[in-house]
Amino acid sequence: MYRLPFLLFISFFFGSNAFAQDLNYAKKTINTLTSKKYWGRGYTKDGMGKAANYIEKEFRSFGLVPISSNDFKQGFSFAVNTFPSKMEVKLDGRKLIAGKDFIVHQASKGISITDSLVKKDSLTYLGKSGSIAISLQPKLTWSVSQKVLDYTIIEISQKAVITNPTVIKVDVENRLEPNFKAANVLAMVKGTAKPDSMIVFTAHYDHLGGMGEQIYFPGANDNASGIAMLLNLAKYYAANPPKYSIVFIAFAAEEAGLLGSKYFTENPLFPLQNIRFLWNLDLLGNGDAGATVVNATIHPQEFALLNKINAEHKYLTKINPRGKAANSDHHFFTEKGVPAFFLYTQGGSPAYHDVDDIAKKLPLTAFENLFKLFIKFNTVLIH
Repeated sequence: MYRLPFLLFISFFFGSNAFAQDLNYAKKTINTLTSKKYWGRGYTKDGMGKAANYIEKEFRSFGLVPISSNDFKQGFSFAVNTFPSKMEVKLDGRKLIAGKDFIVHQASKGISITDSLVKKDSLTYLGKSGSIAISLQPKLTWSVSQKVLDYTIIEISQKAVITNPTVIKVDVENRLEPNFKAANVLAMVKGTAKPDSMIVFTAHYDHLGGMGEQIYFPGANDNASGIAMLLNLAKYYAANPPKYSIVFIAFAAEEAGLLGSKYFTENPLFPLQNIRFLWNLDLLGNGDAGATVVNATIHPQEFALLNKINAEHKYLTKINPRGKAANSDHHFFTEKGVPAFFLYTQGGSPAYHDVDDIAKKLPLTAFENLFKLFIKFNTVLIH
């Protein structure tokens, strides 16, 4: 048997396990952020606030420094419709399960009513009172609203409806929070030669929160996976500072309309023109079908470099180009002229904005190779 020289063996063994430990850390991060304690990182039970504190604690533990004075957080506020408690629906006397059989449309007002239903079409039923509507859906997909309608919409899974429903009983409470307080969480590794030039990594840490007292949306792929990558990269760069500064921003309120990144670009804590390149990390839990890069067509040189590196090292099966899109936190940076890519993985679980986006369903197929791709791209870019 061929024997490796002792020092080479030691380097190989510990180097391999060091990265394996990063993947373990990523899994631990995802499990933590999707746990009941963080309640979907949303707008009830202080889920978003607890997640922000967790991320700040991790930044501090790696030895990162704040960008502005001694504060890792950039606070802001906005209106949001929440559902803190009552969440009961019966259809023809049969109790439906929140999250599985039904969701309440995110802009709905609370209501307590028993109402007869009139069929409008094959997928829509209206209450005779005029205050409630039923929408049958092939998939239940929730979101966040900053406003409240003057009626209530109950979205029901088609699988939960056997015959034409005739009576619905609803007891749902909503609460509009006109001044919900949230915070972006920011930290930096100062560059060794050009500290005023920056590579930026962003990822939103918020998700949809909870619907009632029993159901929350874990948000494993969207976007505990992106935060796991952000923190892995923060830990790596803290131990291996490059020439440029590396900035990490965990945004709040992405699901409410990219509000955290919008606020930051309107109130930047450093000049945006100092950003050499920005990576937005969202939906990184899969990867068996490759990845897609938004803004690839408006930054063809950087996309060509990315593909060249990927072809040399075979990190991903493929990287699909996509044009400009306002679908995540890179958008407002792009609008300000900052060169930015938004990369998301493809394949794996189809769960999205539902109660099935859980940690154990994430294969993390490409996670380790994505980490290496980001590091390699940045190394080539700034040398």
